[in-house]
Amino acid sequence: MPLARLVVPNIEAHGFFLSNNHQQPLGPGALEYLREGDLFLVHSMDRLARSVDDLRKIVLDLTKKGVHVQFVKENLTFTGADSPMSNLLLSLLGAVAEFERSMIRERQREGIALAKKAGIYKGRKPSLTPAQVAELRKRVVGGEKKTALAAEYRISRQTLYSALG
Repeated sequence: MPLARLVVPNIEAHGFFLSNNHQQPLGPGALEYLREGDLFLVHSMDRLARSVDDLRKIVLDLTKKGVHVQFVKENLTFTGADSPMSNLLLSLLGAVAEFERSMIRERQREGIALAKKAGIYKGRKPSLTPAQVAELRKRVVGGEKKTALAAEYRISRQTLYSALG
């Protein structure tokens, strides 16, 4: 099920999935696609933005364009002619969602630290073995291009540079 849905009059509904990139929460151009009279359905506030400031800005920008924004989980709709109580609820529930997210991240960091201490969590497996790194060093000293080596080993150039130190 999409986390957010766009409802446009006389047009079939389109689903947009949110990413972790808060710069483009709905994919390129999704928010610009919305027009006056559209209804933008979002599962919950925390799916639209990661901070209260971002949430308020997105909702304000959309309602200024004449777009109605509805949060299903919170049962709130914003039309641009909102009451002070609606704005209070937007800020309050947005702050609670932001706080909840920060608590989850803090607990996650604590759990990872404990797992590392216990030797359970070791992180990601290295892309290159020590033998491969030694081979790469020899080949780089021999004058081979780093871009070609990275492609041959199927690693990024950044990984290559990090391995070479």
